[in-house]
Amino acid sequence: MSKILVTGGSGFLAGHCIAAALAAGHEVCATLRNLDKVPQVRAMMVAAGVDPDHGVTFHAADLGRDNGWGDAAAGCDYVLHTASPFPPVQPEDPNDLIIPARDGTLRVLRAAGRAGVRRVVLTSSFAAVGYGPAQASHVYTEEDWTPVDAPNQPYILSKTIAERAAWDFVREGGTPELSVVNPTGIFGPALGPQLSTSMNIIRGLLDGAFPPELPDMWFGVVDVRDVADLHLRAMTQPAAAGERFIAVSGEPLSLLEVATILREGLGDLAARIPSRGAPPSPNANRRRSSGAKARQRLGWSPRSGKEAIIASAESLIRLKLLQTLD
Repeated sequence: MSKILVTGGSGFLAGHCIAAALAAGHEVCATLRNLDKVPQVRAMMVAAGVDPDHGVTFHAADLGRDNGWGDAAAGCDYVLHTASPFPPVQPEDPNDLIIPARDGTLRVLRAAGRAGVRRVVLTSSFAAVGYGPAQASHVYTEEDWTPVDAPNQPYILSKTIAERAAWDFVREGGTPELSVVNPTGIFGPALGPQLSTSMNIIRGLLDGAFPPELPDMWFGVVDVRDVADLHLRAMTQPAAAGERFIAVSGEPLSLLEVATILREGLGDLAARIPSRGAPPSPNANRRRSSGAKARQRLGWSPRSGKEAIIASAESLIRLKLLQTLD
């Protein structure tokens, strides 16, 4: 088996990537900005059903600094670069996100190249694919790109610019090989308190944080376990080299559809979730996307969006992360 470097080891997706790699028999080195989080990651591994004391080591490394990346990548065969800044509030200066996302990605690629890593799998986002001018009938594929000059939020810009920089690095002769995964909204079981923005939507619904009429919002859905699985497939399969892969389970869901799934699946625990939606907005964009490339080339088979939504809620309940349960 192989040795895999997973960056941002305490993150929602990273935890599942580490667990999936360990379950497959790989050795894992996980990077953390602060090694004080090691106990948290070990607890996440226990929650995932894998042994946290066998096959995983930790290194301190920060996207904003060169220190630590060489040691972390040494002896690794592959890198899963999941780390990227994503604050709960968008900064006033977009460079506060763009610079660490772009420069951190290049730091990881350079360290991987020096260490002789075979392939880096970069966790990008659908944000780098489908946030140009609204196209109601368009189905986004890996051929689409979010324009870097579009008036988007800093996070969307950061993901687009970081991925562009990674492909430029490889095209200019940088090594190792590169594959990219572009997930839509990531849901599914949380392993600990570190939640994605998507998961906080589920928590907000269950805690009654939304208005009585839910906004006309739509988003793609994919289960975090399937995103981790896609990373491992993109890591080793020859067909993945030099390719992007959108991770989405199917058609986008509206916030009202997500609320309905939760009410039907959770009964009394969903009592605070609104049952009405606001009138349809002419500005709402469903942003339909296709995961056909990952299915056809890599044999990827994701769970349904409904299963991902229910698993999200059940994990929040299990981990006692809801105010409803106080």
